[in-house]
Amino acid sequence: MANLTRKQRLRRRHFHIRKRLYGTDEKPRLLVRKSLKHMEASLINDLTGETLLTLTTKAGSFSAVKKETKTEQASRLGKLLADKAREKGIEQAVFDRGGHPYHGRVRALAENAREAGLRL
Repeated sequence: MANLTRKQRLRRRHFHIRKRLYGTDEKPRLLVRKSLKHMEASLINDLTGETLLTLTTKAGSFSAVKKETKTEQASRLGKLLADKAREKGIEQAVFDRGGHPYHGRVRALAENAREAGLRL
């Protein structure tokens, strides 16, 4: 059990988080996925199994800015996500960090989404 890979440990932490979190129509789950180069944020309604909104740093607008750090990209992704969510009528969400620690890029995304008006 002590010889779990990084991916297995992440999956185990995410499972323990997901036991308590679920998204609804009024308050969808904001899922954060992170890789070495990119981030992805999705708003999910778990009651119907529907993904309401997905944004990623792989999109063209993010790759156009070359001098931006990954944390700055995550900050911009959080602001953009909050703006798009408000356009869809979503004011609040449940934050699911996906098993990742709440610091760095995950924290930057969450804080900037809150500053842009999304209640987490």
